[in-house]
Amino acid sequence: MNFNEEYEKRLTEIESILTRYLPEKEGYQKIIMEAMEYSLMAGGKRLRPMLMLESFRLFGGRTACIEPFMAALEMIHTYSLVHDDLPAMDNDDYRRGRKTTHVVYGEDMGILAGDALLNYAFETACKAFDLEPENSLRIGRALKILAEKAGIYGMIGGQVVDVRESGHRISGDLLEFIYRLKTSALIESAVMTGAVLAGAADEEIRRMEEIAGKIGLAFQIQDDILDVTGTEELLGKPVHSDEKNEKTTYVSWKGLEGSRREAARLTDEAIADLRALGRDSAYLEALFRWLVYRDK
Repeated sequence: MNFNEEYEKRLTEIESILTRYLPEKEGYQKIIMEAMEYSLMAGGKRLRPMLMLESFRLFGGRTACIEPFMAALEMIHTYSLVHDDLPAMDNDDYRRGRKTTHVVYGEDMGILAGDALLNYAFETACKAFDLEPENSLRIGRALKILAEKAGIYGMIGGQVVDVRESGHRISGDLLEFIYRLKTSALIESAVMTGAVLAGAADEEIRRMEEIAGKIGLAFQIQDDILDVTGTEELLGKPVHSDEKNEKTTYVSWKGLEGSRREAARLTDEAIADLRALGRDSAYLEALFRWLVYRDK
């Protein structure tokens, strides 16, 4: 398998899905649709919808009902980035090599663009009911996962603690709590939703959640590593920002080499757990490795 070719093929498919599910730019409020599109179509790895699609296929899913959920999850992820970049949060002017949403559209529209993406994500996911009304129970369960993993017991909860504790040292246990909610929760949402919509058994869904939790933590550890070792040109965003903001990270906690060992351990465990499911997971395994050992 040529991973790069397979990745690009899936990336093209996801970009097409996102474009199809964007709202039309019309009406007196069309500036918000423009800001939503600017934010959503800024590029990126499209990790979450890709993991969702692969989990869906891993358990035999072959229908289009996954597509609105893929678009919805990327909208949720994007809204969180738009709000992260705001002056009241990280106050970043650039993301993915171009100006952030609030810099282009103003702080007020930046806030509203994030709000709009979050709300529209659930409007979009609900379109799965029209595609497969006969699978309404699966779709309802997938919506529940999507909402919970994005909310106060998931991504938002992690972000709350991260913001509250910024500017001083915190314990390693609290740092892992933040990462498991702020980063891992949406990755767990991706694979669980894909498995649910494909009709996976409850035990399989639980095991996918555990696998995703490990990969999400490893992914965030690598993000901390890149904040120290990467370049602004390669990453498309400022580096050493964690140090400037006096944030505790895995690198400041366990050191560079210790962080690399932990990311590798978590990745190896996740792949072993994935193989234990006894399904064709070759691409998903390669994707896990690429995500954790990436250089940007």
